[in-house]
Amino acid sequence: MIGAVSRRIVITGGNAGIGLALARKLADRHRLLITGRKQPGDVAGVIPAGVSYIVSDQGDPEASAHALAAGLIDLGWEGVDNAVLNAGVGFALSDGFDTTDAIRQTLDINLAAAIAQAHLLYPFLEKSRGTLTFVGSVAHRGSAAIPAYAASKAGLHGLARALRSEWGGRVAVQILHPGPTRTDMHEKAGYDPGRLRALFLDADDTAKMMAAAIASRRSPVTVSWLRYLVGGAFTGRRL
Repeated sequence: MIGAVSRRIVITGGNAGIGLALARKLADRHRLLITGRKQPGDVAGVIPAGVSYIVSDQGDPEASAHALAAGLIDLGWEGVDNAVLNAGVGFALSDGFDTTDAIRQTLDINLAAAIAQAHLLYPFLEKSRGTLTFVGSVAHRGSAAIPAYAASKAGLHGLARALRSEWGGRVAVQILHPGPTRTDMHEKAGYDPGRLRALFLDADDTAKMMAAAIASRRSPVTVSWLRYLVGGAFTGRRL
C-alpha cells in the first residue's frame, strides 16, 4: 500500500489554505518539502515541525522552478515520490473586468509556474516512479466571477491530460479539482461568498479527500461535498 512507507513529498503553496492542511495531515508519516512566498520567519509556528520550507515566488515561473530545484538538492533528494503543485491565486472581477496585471499574475502563478515546475520535477519523479498532482478547481468548467482563474485551471486540466499521456509508464500524472473550501483565498481574491461560505468544505476535510485521491493515482478527481457525504470513493487508501 502506498502509505505503508515514508515518502518524499513536495507541496507548493504549502504554508496556507488547502496546501497547509494537506501538509499537516501528512507530516507525521512522510518527509515534506513545502514552498511559499513568505519568508521562513513568517511561517515559523505555522508549518508542522520537521517540515522543510523554501521561499518560491510563482509570480516568476522560471525562478520558482530554480528555487525548487535548489531546495531538492540541498535536502539531498535524488528522487521525489509525490509532487503536489497546489500554489495558486485568484482575483475577483473589478467593475466587471479583469485588469491586465491580474490576468498576468493569475496565469503566471497558476499555470506557467506549474508547467516550469513539472518539467523540473520530471527526473526526480521518474527516478522514484512517482506521482505528479496538479491541484485545479471545479471552476475550470467556467466561472463568471473569476474568469482568468477559471481559464488558468482549465489550462492545468489540459496540461495534466497531456503529461499523463506523454509520461505514461514513467511518471503518474493526475489533476484534482477541489470544490469551494473554507480558506482565506476568497478574501484575498476580493470575493465575498456571503452565506454560501457556510456550505464550503472545511480545509481539513478537503485535504483528507485529496490525500486519498493522490494515493489512488486516478485522474481527474472532483473533491466535493458529494464525495464527502458518501464517504469518499477511496476507502482504505492512505497516502
